[in-house]
Amino acid sequence: MTRILHRAIRTALPVAVGGRGVELFDADGNAYIDASGGAAVSCLGHGHPDVLASMHAQIDRLAYAHTGFFTSEAAEELADRLIAEAPAGLSHAYLVCGGSEAIEAALKMARQYFVEKGEPQRRHIIARRQSYHGNTLGALAAGGNEWRRAQFKPLLIETHHIDPCYAYRLQDGSESDEAYAARAAQQLEDKILELGAGEVIAFVAETVVGATSGAVPPVADYFKRIRAICDRYGVLLILDEVMCGMGRTGTLHACEQEGVAPDIMTLAKGLGGGYQPIGAVLLSRNIFEAFANGSGFFQHGHTYMGHPMAAAAALAVQEVVRRDNLLGNVVAMGDLLEHRLLDRFGNHHHVGDIRGRGLFRGIELVADRATKQPFGPDLKLNARIKKETMARGLMVYPMGGTIDGRLGDHVLLAPPFIVEREDIDRIVDRLGAAIDAAIDGIPA
Repeated sequence: MTRILHRAIRTALPVAVGGRGVELFDADGNAYIDASGGAAVSCLGHGHPDVLASMHAQIDRLAYAHTGFFTSEAAEELADRLIAEAPAGLSHAYLVCGGSEAIEAALKMARQYFVEKGEPQRRHIIARRQSYHGNTLGALAAGGNEWRRAQFKPLLIETHHIDPCYAYRLQDGSESDEAYAARAAQQLEDKILELGAGEVIAFVAETVVGATSGAVPPVADYFKRIRAICDRYGVLLILDEVMCGMGRTGTLHACEQEGVAPDIMTLAKGLGGGYQPIGAVLLSRNIFEAFANGSGFFQHGHTYMGHPMAAAAALAVQEVVRRDNLLGNVVAMGDLLEHRLLDRFGNHHHVGDIRGRGLFRGIELVADRATKQPFGPDLKLNARIKKETMARGLMVYPMGGTIDGRLGDHVLLAPPFIVEREDIDRIVDRLGAAIDAAIDGIPA
């Protein structure tokens, strides 16, 4: 009997004992193609020798030093790398242990910025429905994943939400992408004015929405409009690229494709590729200078922030991505994945939408393509798909509640950046068989 409180108590999990390239292996000798990178984490796959060598070298030098007393060469080098490649205006990095910690720090950073500026009345956070920003209480409050929020609502700080930019569900059939982008972005300005133009701290958004809705990209100039609205009212723009960032969509930062730069950006997952727990907050020079010229510190901290082992692993991961031109492979294999998904599911009776960018793709399942009616949540189609894919040696990331936290099912794909053509073929073939089996198994 396990003494671990697992995510699902009545589910017996296989025991992972090894990994190589795009595959993981269990104790029974089964191999699984990691087509979701776990949770869009394993960008280099498993057992990459260069990353392992860097980790060995780091632990021989220094495993841990508390950041209240020391900095470390690994942390300084990683921060230099992140800022050298960051969107314009971002000047400093704050290293944490994961995505939830990064969002928590970003929210506090944004609030302290206005306190330092002499605007303590600013207190409101605006985000979007059907986004996920993490599981700590602050991050959960900012997020719009209703299933995750529901039982903890009494503990959550007050936040405000607008509609996502979700073309498949919310764009009118006769509406151009530009008109829809304008309408969706206008909700932010309306909400700022409703709350009070001088009382809003920040707008938080995933550049490409990840787990909650399944690789939903913005349309047209949506984020340019969002950036302009934030600037108009002095509101900070926080872009959450924990899942969609660090090359996942084909550029190092997903916002590069939108032509915008945030005031604060959060990173994790693909930053360290799963080799060590790490996340980061990148902040603008304006925010840094407000702290530096004011109180002189950021009133926040964690025991393991700036961890030398984590920083060394992340630095090695990013070096391999650059050295081996893996962003080029993300674009090429992402295009191939899109084409293979369209070939396999483009006319599927129960696939309503195929979307995403790079090696970040989503499939939305529907009971009826013509009406976009979802399957009933009681059918737990996403769980059925996970079971069928695992039985076929495939790891994907299915989720329910795609539409509103209760209705809808999707499958998220986020294979490692080292994926090859033959891997893409195997992924799509196994996924197709699994989806068909899951749907065929639904009681009439």
